[in-house]
Amino acid sequence: MGTTSSEADRLAARFAAWRAAGRRALIPYLTAGYPDPQETPELLLRLADAGADVLELGVPFSDPLADGATIQHASERALQRGATLAWTLDALADFRRSRETAVVLFTYLNPVLAYGVERFLRAASAAGADGVLLTDLPVGSDRELEAAFERAPLALVRLLAPTTPPARVREIARRAQGFLYYISRTGVTGARTELRARLADEVAALRRFTRVPIAVGFGISTAAQAAEVARVADGVVVGSALIDALDRGGPVGAEKFVASLRDAVDAVDQ
Repeated sequence: MGTTSSEADRLAARFAAWRAAGRRALIPYLTAGYPDPQETPELLLRLADAGADVLELGVPFSDPLADGATIQHASERALQRGATLAWTLDALADFRRSRETAVVLFTYLNPVLAYGVERFLRAASAAGADGVLLTDLPVGSDRELEAAFERAPLALVRLLAPTTPPARVREIARRAQGFLYYISRTGVTGARTELRARLADEVAALRRFTRVPIAVGFGISTAAQAAEVARVADGVVVGSALIDALDRGGPVGAEKFVASLRDAVDAVDQ
């Protein structure tokens, strides 16, 4: 089922253990360096202790085309405050000294190319990353580059959209490592008031093509929506709504929001 190595599979293995225990993974997204680089270490610890199973740590980028206004703003401000890819890896290494929570680096390709691909793979692994999600490296776009990531001791997490044709779904699912990130709707990231009516059917259909876990994100903004997703998926990703909670209440507010999501997901009768 794909090209995963035993090392890259450690993220999928965590999902398998959670599922066996009746737990669904909570995956909050945080832009590294937002609202200020000095706050990121505290935020990572707070989110881990509030119940995050996987932290999706966004690398600030100047042209985040897949993201909506909330995360675009967060990325722009983090860059203005001096957050870089190298700084993000240092922050991750500091976090890893005291917490074992899984971390997936969410990044666009340009920062990685500027840093150096092989250098990035070595540094990200050394810093304690469990996986990487490259938003603009679709399957088949650059086979040599993809192969470098697939060989690395990091899970290369793939994105799938509701509009992806069946043949393409099979190809992406076959190459998946760690988990599949299923986009709950079309468009860019951002909190929404309701989820797709056919989400459960779409996730069930996707399971026919892959054995790796399926996490759902984009647009999940409330504890009720997180619980709804937890009924059908292996993981729930929340990004823009967490940034909003951080803006409203600071690190404590973000921690409380993630704790409320954790409670809602754990209350689901699965």
